[in-house]
Amino acid sequence: MGSSSVLTLISITLLVSLFVSSLLAASAGNFYRDVDITWGDGRGKILRRGNTLSLSLDKTSGAGFQSKRAYLFGRFDVQMKLVPGNSAGTVTTFYLTSQGNKHDEIDFEFLGNQSGNPYTLHTNVYTQGQGNREQEFRLWFDPTFKFHTYSVIWNPQRIIILVDNIPIRVFSNLEAIGVPYPKNQSMKIQASLWDAEDWATQGGKVKTDWSMAPFTAYYRNFSALTTDSSGFKGWLTQDLDVQGRKLLRWVQKYHMLYNYCADRRRRFSHRECTRSRFL
Repeated sequence: MGSSSVLTLISITLLVSLFVSSLLAASAGNFYRDVDITWGDGRGKILRRGNTLSLSLDKTSGAGFQSKRAYLFGRFDVQMKLVPGNSAGTVTTFYLTSQGNKHDEIDFEFLGNQSGNPYTLHTNVYTQGQGNREQEFRLWFDPTFKFHTYSVIWNPQRIIILVDNIPIRVFSNLEAIGVPYPKNQSMKIQASLWDAEDWATQGGKVKTDWSMAPFTAYYRNFSALTTDSSGFKGWLTQDLDVQGRKLLRWVQKYHMLYNYCADRRRRFSHRECTRSRFL
């Protein structure tokens, strides 16, 4: 795929993303109504009449929130602006999770870094308590400069993870070959900003610089489209079209840092790794 074709596809996708973002802004929920700040002792704040939420981290504590509702399938979007500057040791998250030892989970985790170095986007999928399905990426933009949209489409056939409406990962339902798929447990949205200096940045080699605290990340325009939402439900059967598959290959070729299926040192027994994850 040539660079000019990639640029054209990205331009088209960004236009679509802007359109989607405008729809999100029009249909976005309200944080006062949709979530509870679950921890942080005042370090989580709902702002701008419920449209924006901030989480802060200092040496004493981080903060987090959780959706009031649990969902079984849906399209979930949020716009985030990450901690700027020296964010080493910090982890900012947005994810879906059920509860218990056999829980299901779909993760966005943003691992901070020293000033001038890029964030790492860590994704993972848990099924029935089994994770270790990490894929990591370096984004093609600065996620601290302005808000970008991060999305999860979760339907009975597949999970699609998107950044600004560009697919970066697909986890398909392969129950036919014995791979568990999250389809029976409702999940809540959770998000957090916390200190993980023991592993987050270069495997824990770079520690949190507390002189830069408090660290703050922002969330806005949270949207959850589910089976009981009104309007179009195309997400319920959504797959990647030709353009989506080309963009996925571009992301995985040029921006993927780590793929669990390609890690021979860990000797995964996941049966999904016997099939190509590159569409």
